[in-house]
Amino acid sequence: MWSYTAVVIGAGNVAMDVSRMLALEPKELDTTDTAEHALEKLHGSSIRKVHICGRRGPEHAAFTSPELRELPKLEHTDVHIDQHQISEAIKRAEAEGELPKDLKSNLDAMQAIAEAEKKGHERSMYFHFLATPLEIRGEGKVEEVVFGINQVQDGKVISTNETFTIKCGLVVSAIGYEAIQIPGLPYEKGKIQNADGKISGRSSYVVGWAKRGPSGVIGTNKSDSTEVMKLLVENLNSPKSPADLETKLIERGAVIVTQNQWEKINAHEVSKGEPIGKPRVKLVKRHEMLGIK
Repeated sequence: MWSYTAVVIGAGNVAMDVSRMLALEPKELDTTDTAEHALEKLHGSSIRKVHICGRRGPEHAAFTSPELRELPKLEHTDVHIDQHQISEAIKRAEAEGELPKDLKSNLDAMQAIAEAEKKGHERSMYFHFLATPLEIRGEGKVEEVVFGINQVQDGKVISTNETFTIKCGLVVSAIGYEAIQIPGLPYEKGKIQNADGKISGRSSYVVGWAKRGPSGVIGTNKSDSTEVMKLLVENLNSPKSPADLETKLIERGAVIVTQNQWEKINAHEVSKGEPIGKPRVKLVKRHEMLGIK
């Protein structure tokens, strides 16, 4: 039934994460640190089939292999990838020369998914490559999505003028990220213009995807933030002690969370999780975090 089906449009890790969370049995999350309000919604969800659709071929997908290799480990979900699409993608990629390590790892992971035994679970996740969304149809709500079928010709993705339809009750777009434009800051191609995090001509800095564009995972952004903070400190006009800097920030209305305060928040979350067998119970509201003493 269409209401039991979701379509996720995109071919990167965000699209995959959304698809996996919708397709898995929520019980698999009960012992994780998934926020309680999200768990409640997932347990109440009627979605049983999830289709993840990308415009280009498997060799162009922006997934990373560790995330792909996690999919066959889902205990209550069958994951489907067309073996023929993967074989053709490997041929196309090999025709370009030696496969880059990351690409080979990705294609190997997809091939393993395609070859894995399917258990006939009620829940399932399907990958569709070379599929361009053309139209969302429905009367007052989403009921189906029409896709154009593509092919790769001379290295380019072109339409075959053929279509297929997926009946569904939910569509999620995960086709890319663009930073929000901020008045007065230079903006181009979805990110804030900068040099290693420093915005030219201003005492302003930017980190993460707003700095680099949509690339990298959480760990990448953490190390990126560290490097930008080092640059900020180096660029201070005059030497300042930590106390001087803290005073100036407070004067400007900043709320400062010290390492000691962060450790208290962390300890609080962990202590709340231990009695119920979770690694932690996350605080999801800012005022709750700042209220931990």
